[in-house]
Amino acid sequence: MTSDPIWMIGDLQGCNAPLHRLLEHPDIAADHHARFWFAGDLVNRGPDSLQTLRTIMSLGERATCVLGNHDIHLLGRSDTFHDVLAAPDSAGIIDWLRHRPLLHREHGHILVHAGILAPWNAAEAERLAREVEQALRGPKWASALERIYGNEPDHWNPGLEPGKRLRVIVNAMTRMRMCRRNGSMDFSHKDAPDDRGGLMPWFDVPGRRLNDHTVVFGHWSTLGLMIRPDAICLDTGCVWGRQLTALRMHDHRLVQVPCQPFRQPKAGE
Repeated sequence: MTSDPIWMIGDLQGCNAPLHRLLEHPDIAADHHARFWFAGDLVNRGPDSLQTLRTIMSLGERATCVLGNHDIHLLGRSDTFHDVLAAPDSAGIIDWLRHRPLLHREHGHILVHAGILAPWNAAEAERLAREVEQALRGPKWASALERIYGNEPDHWNPGLEPGKRLRVIVNAMTRMRMCRRNGSMDFSHKDAPDDRGGLMPWFDVPGRRLNDHTVVFGHWSTLGLMIRPDAICLDTGCVWGRQLTALRMHDHRLVQVPCQPFRQPKAGE
């Protein structure tokens, strides 16, 4: 058991009211010194990305957030984030967001938005995440963002040139769901796992080197709640009207609050 309880929370996607209900739940509120791990995708799709970010920022050092693909879109100043970009404190929010980690490792757990590629062990995954974080926190962070978009390459190679290297790392840690048996990523399959096309979930790819940590992730609402010794999925589709989920690390106490549907999912979402 850790000294302070850690509640691990799934994708928020701009749903601030369910987040408040979750934090006020008796089981969570009773943990007065609790810390909170957020699995990324803090923003977008839901009704209140701006207030969601402010709520998390108000938690200070109690909150650990990793970047999800929608959070990275906000850093790219996508026009779907007008409320955030037009806010008087926008510059501070963007600066805070781009200093969030891509991966966090602690107590035998790795928090990441999407997943970890099979060739990476814990130390290597952490080191590669730091490469992206350094780029996003540096003075040329906007140009670094421009280099990370795209589906190719779809597999890891240590010899990749810098732009492609960052792209594979970001895609694995913020976008990946299904892989081919050889470990290369497929971005077309967004539904629940099945055996179509010889694809498999990233956490079932043979020969995975990461066998000494539990990977905690979100990103995959069609997979939903999954708790295994090696992998925990916490995206339970809050923005689609399902639940917002929190799981306490040391004893797997589960808390879920119902959510209002703010979006109708398209096929595969």
